[in-house]
Amino acid sequence: MEPRNTADQAFVRETNLSLVLRLIHNQAPVSRAQLAAITGLNKSTVSSIVDELLERNLVHETGSNTGGAGRPATLLEINPQAGYIIGVELGVDFVSVAVTDFLGNIVWRRREDADPSEDQEKMINQTLRIVKEAMTTGKRKNYHFLGLGLATPGTVDLNKGVLIFAPNLHWRNVPFVKIFSEQTKLRVFVENDANAAAIAEHLFGAARQCHDFIFVFAGVGIGGGLFLNGKLYRGKNGYAGEIGHSPIMAEPSQNVCHCGNRGCWETYANQYSIIQRMQARLEVKRTSIIPKLMMEQNSTLNIPLIKQAADAGDAEAIDSFTEAGHAMGQGFAGLINIFNPEKVILGGPLSTAGEYLLPAIKETVARHSLQEIGQQVEVQLSTFGPDASLIGAIAIVVDDALSHPVTIERR
Repeated sequence: MEPRNTADQAFVRETNLSLVLRLIHNQAPVSRAQLAAITGLNKSTVSSIVDELLERNLVHETGSNTGGAGRPATLLEINPQAGYIIGVELGVDFVSVAVTDFLGNIVWRRREDADPSEDQEKMINQTLRIVKEAMTTGKRKNYHFLGLGLATPGTVDLNKGVLIFAPNLHWRNVPFVKIFSEQTKLRVFVENDANAAAIAEHLFGAARQCHDFIFVFAGVGIGGGLFLNGKLYRGKNGYAGEIGHSPIMAEPSQNVCHCGNRGCWETYANQYSIIQRMQARLEVKRTSIIPKLMMEQNSTLNIPLIKQAADAGDAEAIDSFTEAGHAMGQGFAGLINIFNPEKVILGGPLSTAGEYLLPAIKETVARHSLQEIGQQVEVQLSTFGPDASLIGAIAIVVDDALSHPVTIERR
């Protein structure tokens, strides 16, 4: 019985460490007495827990609360230098890597275009090269790395650390954790890009105090992070959130989605749909500055160029975004009717055009969602915009440290 009792005590200790650490993360600056009052733990237990968190360098003391009667209370905050994290976002046509402190502040970053037509090994090697550059830079500055997080489009087996299927990359069964842990010797975490972005918003962004929200990641595809009842909802096998492949049209003449089906929501609301809308306008000789911009910049038609035209007041560019916003809004309305969230947050590459998309999204949500539900939801842009999944890759490492603080060495 004694070993079991010891194990039980260790479990309770770690649970309380995590509880107190998350409270400091969410409510800092906060005193020991306030932590005891919130948690219901006695003051000596809280004091012991805080001492251990200080030893592990996860928190630090930051001045005193001199308000009110009695002796001033020492306040506690998360220590940004508790450790550093490498975050990797694998896009369909780019790779982005960043190093942040424990609070998600970027101290180094690199982004490179990638060719989706190239083979899988070449893109992974490109990513590893950038990661190793980040590690070399960190070692020169004596950074203590806590781990590496990787956000990827597609379905992910969290237990095995394997990408199961990414329709827009055409990749299957990629053992990311094995590959990156062997090459970096770091603890590696892999997560779907939209789920990672949802965790980032909950830890660092617009949904810090929000228990029910949906993160919509919009770029080449559309994915969703469902944060329900204070937790990320993963579904039976961990694949929940593939909202872009919800069928919203049934006509057989529609474009085939990368998943192989027709009528998927993302084919009407992703970045390719906007480019196609703009191309159709140009083909019928609509008046637009885009041909001039393409010639001046020696560029193909793409989202940054369409946004540049919209910023200059180009009506055709603005209308292309507006049409996509209405298509997005139909999907948003369905999600709102099903889940009754407090917020729906739009992030990912297309959020750079959020000022043109959001009005149409909100208008369509108001028209298609049930009035009692739709009026209570807030539709907004991500705190991190196109970097939402990159910060999400960081957030999954931080979240693990908050859940398991005993994994952080005492220093």
